[in-house]
Amino acid sequence: MSKVLIMTGGSRGIGAATALLAASQGYAVAVNYAANSLAADEVVRQIRFGGGTAITVQADVAVEADVLAMFKKVDAKLGRLTALVNNAGVVDHASRVDAMSLERLQRMFAINVFGSFMCAREAVKRMSTRYQGGGGSIVNVSSAAARLGAPGQYVDYASAKGAIDTFTIGLAKEVAAEGIRVNAVRPGIIDTDIHASGGLPNRAQDLAPQVPMQRAGTAAEVAEAIVWLLGENVSYTTGAIIDVAGGR
Repeated sequence: MSKVLIMTGGSRGIGAATALLAASQGYAVAVNYAANSLAADEVVRQIRFGGGTAITVQADVAVEADVLAMFKKVDAKLGRLTALVNNAGVVDHASRVDAMSLERLQRMFAINVFGSFMCAREAVKRMSTRYQGGGGSIVNVSSAAARLGAPGQYVDYASAKGAIDTFTIGLAKEVAAEGIRVNAVRPGIIDTDIHASGGLPNRAQDLAPQVPMQRAGTAAEVAEAIVWLLGENVSYTTGAIIDVAGGR
């Protein structure tokens, strides 16, 4: 059976690393992006250069119409979905809770939480034996911030990722008897450009001394955990949340 993966937020960082690794292991990959088409095109180019199959698919996961169109395009171009990685997410500039606007909070949860729910909903409709599907695997990308709270910086982001942890456990139990496994990874301080988007481009280097392993992680290290969880070698694992955080 062919393996078909939707990789949300697949144009950079953890998403790009996961798309490339999954493709090397035989997945046909739909590389989702919200705005940066050039970066997504480059990921697809690398996959195809290595002999893999990949397409780009633009969608803002916070917009239901975009999500529906993305899944329909993958159905038509790549075939039946077998894997989903909910990786698309945003962080905002460091702020205390008492300075956060409603607009910021709505954006944070719309992308990080509601988007993951909608993508998982559509994936279940395609994978579940309840809908005559053949099963599949979902991996949600959470964050160590869900455990740590991110005080004075990103309590909203941490809270959204806490919701993803609960979502992972609940959905895993809901669809366990329908051939779908649902797990999550919680990256710690990872050296990607998400820190720059939050106004702290040197955050990974600055916080590295607080990590027991004394360094920031890499996107490739997180990708290894995600693709492992997707695979059938862990066929009895569902509802698990794996920290990829250097011991932090």
